[in-house]
Amino acid sequence: MRRVHDVKQVTENPFLNLYTLDMVSDKGKHSAYYVASRAKHSEDLKLNTKKNTADGVIIYSLYGEKQDKVVLIRQYRCPLDDYIYEFPAGLVDPGETFKQAGVRELKEETGLDFTPVDAPEMYCKPFFTTVGMTDESCGTIYGYASGTPSKEGQEENEEIEIVLADKEEVRRILKEENVAIMCAYMLMHFLEAEPGHAFDFLNLLDQ
Repeated sequence: MRRVHDVKQVTENPFLNLYTLDMVSDKGKHSAYYVASRAKHSEDLKLNTKKNTADGVIIYSLYGEKQDKVVLIRQYRCPLDDYIYEFPAGLVDPGETFKQAGVRELKEETGLDFTPVDAPEMYCKPFFTTVGMTDESCGTIYGYASGTPSKEGQEENEEIEIVLADKEEVRRILKEENVAIMCAYMLMHFLEAEPGHAFDFLNLLDQ
């Protein structure tokens, strides 16, 4: 079984860094493994802290009097040189909980106000995103969005369209568009839920 023998930080960037791991097998053979991380320093890597602290947050919110629309963003992403549909999301700032970050991010990206619902820890705790290449993890918050969509809070380097999608539009998006996988799974769930009952699964532990 391989273990981490040493860690070397390759870059010093503000939001994402590359680290080289010196791995050693039980037979003493060394090999290199490359990891991207939100950690600014090697001691902050999760392989060192052994703590799964959320780097980011994903916001699954419903909109409309009948709660029959889901709030999405269509965002330009550099690695694709294209647009992709996602849930509103963002990084957790120092001193924030990921739940506080979610409320802030939804307002900044969409102009909408957010009313969270209570969710069992197993549904909202931080989960890892692409663990083969990064130690990034994101928490999820659920709730209801209200107000008028606005781009006023978006940063200058963001290219984000605000999308309030009903089931017909969600089906089209899943069939025809680029979609982030974490968003796609929840949209599949949204399609199967009755209007106004998309969050019923959060109460399953009470039954």
